[in-house]
Amino acid sequence: MLLAGYFLYSKFLARRIYQLNDEFVTAAHTYRDGVDYVPTNRFVLWGHHFTSVAGVAPIAGPAIAIIWGWLPAFLWVTIGAVFIGAMHDFGALWASNRNKGQSVGTLSGRYIGKRGRTMFLAVIFLMLVMTITIFAVLMSGLLVDQPTAVIPSWGALIVALGVGMAIYKLRTNLVLVTAVGVAILYALIWVGNEIPVVLPETFLGLPQQGQWIVLIFIYAAIASVLPVWVLLQPRDYINGVQLFIALGVIYGSVLLARPDVVAPVINDSVPEGTPSMIPLLFVTIACGAISGFHGIVASGTTSKQLNKETDARFVGYFGAIGEGLLALGSIIAVSAGFQTVAEWRDLYSEWNAGGAPAFIAGGADIVSRGIGLESGLSATLLATIVVLFAATSMDTALRLKRFVVQEIAQVMGFRLNMWAATAVVLVIGLALAFSTGADGTGGMTLWPLFGTTNQILASVTMSILVVILIKKGRMVWPVIIPMSFVLVMSTLALTQQLGEFWSQQNWLLLTLNVIVLVTALWAFIESVAAMNRARHEPKETEAQDLAEQLVGSRTE
Repeated sequence: MLLAGYFLYSKFLARRIYQLNDEFVTAAHTYRDGVDYVPTNRFVLWGHHFTSVAGVAPIAGPAIAIIWGWLPAFLWVTIGAVFIGAMHDFGALWASNRNKGQSVGTLSGRYIGKRGRTMFLAVIFLMLVMTITIFAVLMSGLLVDQPTAVIPSWGALIVALGVGMAIYKLRTNLVLVTAVGVAILYALIWVGNEIPVVLPETFLGLPQQGQWIVLIFIYAAIASVLPVWVLLQPRDYINGVQLFIALGVIYGSVLLARPDVVAPVINDSVPEGTPSMIPLLFVTIACGAISGFHGIVASGTTSKQLNKETDARFVGYFGAIGEGLLALGSIIAVSAGFQTVAEWRDLYSEWNAGGAPAFIAGGADIVSRGIGLESGLSATLLATIVVLFAATSMDTALRLKRFVVQEIAQVMGFRLNMWAATAVVLVIGLALAFSTGADGTGGMTLWPLFGTTNQILASVTMSILVVILIKKGRMVWPVIIPMSFVLVMSTLALTQQLGEFWSQQNWLLLTLNVIVLVTALWAFIESVAAMNRARHEPKETEAQDLAEQLVGSRTE
């Protein structure tokens, strides 16, 4: 179904809805600067986009949502990825490219007005704060629990630097570079399994997890200011290839081991305290089906590297399909990676159980049974997958957060350079991470809002796409139907959470919940008004787009 989505439905979107045209010179060429705007081979760019959007969330979300049974999760991932998530990523990438590679925050100012832009930027800012701090906590926890993943996770940085030099400076054949890079990465996984790395129990008053969080933030800050071709892009590409091979290992192991699915099709005896499946299923599984974070990535970094407009289909749509395959792999691991139903129910005895550790344990069992890989090495392989996905999302998110901070400063009437904006992001992230203690897990306090904020963001991004399509006189139902569904489900989830936070007297989450709800609905009301205005305006033609691009590039 996922492959049919790419080969059939994405072609319909490319021809009828977005009408891709290679005569339109991409922003990567028009504003090429060698730092953020860099025309890139579509396979390399796909690797960047796929690994940037596919963090821990498409693993953890399905591994939690399986508590309602495997069928609801399976249907939401497949249908959601094909008709909503991949369409959203593809559209955000196309819209940004048609507007100088601008972010969805900037696009909201052009298409739904200044007030809508202010509201939208507030939601994006909060979303990126959550992404950075939550992923840092998840990565640090895995590096503490799985010290065998340390060497391959950090060794991947050295491999990425070599790949970047080989591709862009030495002009080495891409296939050769890919083969050597992937081989080294898998060799590092074997070395890591043999040589686990454990930090001191405490250092400067910080426990192990706190130490890892500081190191992760330092790495992400450095990666966010380097030219994309040096580290970010080659790291994401080689990781993307390696991770796609790892997905093949997981699915191949399933075919060979043929494990029994012990999780119920629909769980009719969920533990006490588990929220209702509708609407919570649709925000618990965000990444893997539909995620607003993807729109930020597509318009924030990916669009600035698009070589040809027709590459947007492969990079944007197929990038989201890759994440859907990862989410399905997670569903299989946590529904068939147990020996008995009793063992499964023992793990899922309370709400929010499972997550990435369940994926690693269940997936390692299937891989070990399928291809005979030793169980410890299987666990190292899967732990490395999780850490690398989280790392590639985090360093991209930190770069995007820097863009947003600069954009917010501009709205407020002053400018911040790259270094000052990065420092602001670093201070905010570390302050939140260590707000609850030296272990640095403060970012997890925002985890309950991650899914709902993510989906609200996606629905507002789709509303911008609708405005653009109306202005161009094109068909809008492939966007407006998914937009309405995601908005309704995420708003219901937010209102349900309001009651929970009130009863728990969790005033921080209650306040943030209200802010997200009010700002998002305000932005959406502004976008509906913009849709109505667009219906009565003269329609934009492709010739006008090309002419406007020519005038704009000369002005720049």
